[in-house]
Amino acid sequence: MNTSIKDTTRKLLDQQTQSGKHKRRKLNDMLARYGIAVGGMSVIVAVVLICFYLLWVVLPIFKPAAVEMEKDFPWSQKQLLHLEVEEYGEIAFGLEPSGHMQFTDIEANKALANYKVSEEHTVSAFAQLDLKGMMAVALDNGSIQLLQQDYAISYPDNKRKLTPSIQHPFGEESIEFSDKPVRLLNGKLWDDGMILVGTNEDNELLTKHFYVEQSFLGEGLELDENTSSIIQLGFEPKFVLATPGPDWIYAIGEHGEMSSYQYEGGEWQLRETKQLTESGINVSNASFLLGNVSLMIGDSNGTISQWFQVKNENNVSSLTKIRDFKLGNQPIVTIKPEARRKGFIATDTEGKVGVFYTTSERLLEQFEFGQPIQALSINSRSNKLLVIGEDAQATTFMVENEHPEISWSAIWNQVFYEGYTEPTFTWQSSSSSNDYESKFSLVPLSFGTLKAAFYAMLFAVPLAIFGAIFTAYFMAPKMRSMVKPTVEIMEALPTVILGFLAGLWLAPLIEETLVGFLLTIILLPIFTVLFGFLWSRSPEVIRHKIPDGWQAALLLPVVIVGTMFAFWLGEPVEQWLFDGNMPGWLDDHGLNYDQRNSLVVGLAMGFAVIPTIFSITEDAIFSVPKHLTNGSLALGASQWQTLTRVVLPTASPGIFSALMIGLGRAVGETMIVLMATGNTPIMDMNIFEGMRTLSANIAVEMPESEVGSSHYRVLFLAAFVLFLFTFAFNTIAEVVRQRLRNKYGSL
Repeated sequence: MNTSIKDTTRKLLDQQTQSGKHKRRKLNDMLARYGIAVGGMSVIVAVVLICFYLLWVVLPIFKPAAVEMEKDFPWSQKQLLHLEVEEYGEIAFGLEPSGHMQFTDIEANKALANYKVSEEHTVSAFAQLDLKGMMAVALDNGSIQLLQQDYAISYPDNKRKLTPSIQHPFGEESIEFSDKPVRLLNGKLWDDGMILVGTNEDNELLTKHFYVEQSFLGEGLELDENTSSIIQLGFEPKFVLATPGPDWIYAIGEHGEMSSYQYEGGEWQLRETKQLTESGINVSNASFLLGNVSLMIGDSNGTISQWFQVKNENNVSSLTKIRDFKLGNQPIVTIKPEARRKGFIATDTEGKVGVFYTTSERLLEQFEFGQPIQALSINSRSNKLLVIGEDAQATTFMVENEHPEISWSAIWNQVFYEGYTEPTFTWQSSSSSNDYESKFSLVPLSFGTLKAAFYAMLFAVPLAIFGAIFTAYFMAPKMRSMVKPTVEIMEALPTVILGFLAGLWLAPLIEETLVGFLLTIILLPIFTVLFGFLWSRSPEVIRHKIPDGWQAALLLPVVIVGTMFAFWLGEPVEQWLFDGNMPGWLDDHGLNYDQRNSLVVGLAMGFAVIPTIFSITEDAIFSVPKHLTNGSLALGASQWQTLTRVVLPTASPGIFSALMIGLGRAVGETMIVLMATGNTPIMDMNIFEGMRTLSANIAVEMPESEVGSSHYRVLFLAAFVLFLFTFAFNTIAEVVRQRLRNKYGSL
C-alpha cells in the first residue's frame, strides 16, 4: 500500500516536473522567436529610417526657386538708368538720366537721401565698376565721375539702422575721358587697378587704364593713369564690356558682330572677330556673370547664350558659345547677374521674368510681371527682388532659391566649366575666390570608390580564395588550427593603423623600390610553381619526411628568398631600363606617378579585406559534408577532381557571399583610402595615380561644410549613393547565392 502511494506520488511529481520543463521550453521558444523577429524588424526599420533621413536632407537641393510677391507701391522716379538694392533688401538706389540719385526705404516707400551727379550736365552713360557700390557716371561733356554707394550700419536701441550716402573715394574731380559725349560706358575696379572703356558717336573705342594707390596724405584712394588708347571700330557698337586685369574688351554690335581685344605689352590687340547670332537675329542685351568670365548675350528671339574664352590645343583663346537658356519668344531686355553666384535674372519686352543658373543649366522659376519692365534688381543675398514697370509702379518679391547650382546634369553629366577646355566630370567644392564656380560632380567620386575597390579585390581575392581552399581542404588539422586564427585576427587590426602605415611607410617604400616590388609580384608566383614542380619530382624519401598537409610550410623560405631576390634584382633592372628612376620615367612618358596611389591603396585595403573573404570561404569549404568528398574519392576521383567538381560547387554560395561581403567592405572603407591616397578626384584607371572615394570625401569635407548649404546636402547625397552601392551589391549577392544554393543544394 505504502509502495503504491509512493509510486503514485513519484509519478505525479515527474509529471509536474515534465510539465514545468515543457512550459519553460515553450516560453523560451516563444521569447527566442519574437526576440529574433523584433531584432530583425528593428534592423530593417533602422536601415529604412537611415535611407529616408538621407533623402530628407538631399531632396531640397532639387527644389525649384520660389518667387512670392510681397507688395506693390508707386516709385517716385519716373525714368531709371540704374537700379540697385543693398544687401539686406531694405534700401534701393535709383539713378535717373538727369543725374538725380535717390535712396529709397523699400518698406516705408519713402526717400532717405537725394544727390545730384552734376548741376550743369546730364548723364549720358553709366557703368557699375564692382560689387561694392562703385559706379562710373559719364556726363554729356565727355567727363566721368566716380561715385560709391555707402551704407553705414548703426544699432540704436539694439536695432540695425542703415544710413545711405554717396561717397567720392577718388575725390570729387571728374576724369577727362572724351571730348565728345560718351554713348556706352563700362569698366572694372580691382585691388590695384581700374579700367574705363567707352564709345562715342564716331564709333571710337576709348580706354583708360589706371593704377589705384592709397593716398599718401589721407585715407582716400588715388588714381595714376597708366595707358589710354583710341580704337576705331568698323561697326556701331551697342554694348561694350571690359574685364579686370586689364585683360579683355568686347565690343558687340546690334546684329551680333563682335570684336575682342586683349591687353598685352601695354596695348590693346585685336584678337578675334565673331558673329554671335544667326542672320536676322539681333543682340538685345549683354552682360557679364559674376567673375567677369562668362559673357551672357540676350537676343531678339528670347534666348540668352553663355560665352567664354576657351583655349585650343595650340593654347590660343577663342570666345566660344557654351550653352543656351530660353525665356520666351520676345527680345531680352534685362540680364541681371547675381552678386554671389553664377546665376542671373532675365526679362523680355512683355514683362516675363526668368530665374536661371548657368552651371546647372536650370530655369529655376518663371513668372509674368504683367507689363514691360523698366528696371530690375536683386540684393546680394539673392532673396529680395525689386521690379519697376514702365508705369513707375514698383513690386517687391521674396525669392527662395537656396540650391540653384545643383541639378541632375551637374551631378552626373559632363559640365563645361569656366576656364576649362572641354566638358568634364569635376569635383571641387570650394575655393579662395568669391566668384568661384562650384563643381559638384559625383562621377569622379563614384569612379574612385569603384577603382579603389577593384584594386583591393584584385589583390585580396586570389590570396584569400586560394589560401582558404588550401587551408580547408589540403592543410593538416593542426596547421589549420594555427593558420586560420592567425589570419582572422588580422581583421581586428584598426584600419586607421593600416592607413597610417600605408601612407607613411609603404608608399615611400614602393616609390623607392618600385621595380623590385613589381618584380616581386611577377617572380613569386613563378618561384612558387617552380618549387612545387621540383618538389613533385624530388625523391619519395625526401617527400615522405614531410607529413601530409604540412607542405605549405616549405613555401615560407621560398617567399622570403624570392622577395629578397626580386628587390635585389630591381635596382640593376631599374638602372638598365629606366635610367635608375622608374617613377620619373613614367612621368616623362605621360603616365603620372603619385607616391600615394592606387597600388598602395590596393595593397593596404586588400590586406584589410583578406581576413573577411578568407574566413567565410574557408568555413564554407570546410563545411562541405564529408560523405560527399569520401564518396567522390571512393569512386576513383582524385583530390583535385573532388575539389573542383564536388567541393567548390557545393561551397559556391558561401564563396560568393564572401566575395560580395569583401567587396562591400572595400566600397565603404574610409580611413585607408583617406590616408593612403592623394584624395584627388580624378578619373583615370592608372594604378600609379590616386583617387578620391565617396566615403573619404564625406570624412574630409563634412566638418567644413555649412549646415544646410548645397555642399552639405551634396555630401549627404554622396552618402546616399554609397548606401545604394552597398545595397545593390548585397542584393546581387543574395540573389546569386540563392540560385547557387538551389542549384547545388541537392548534392
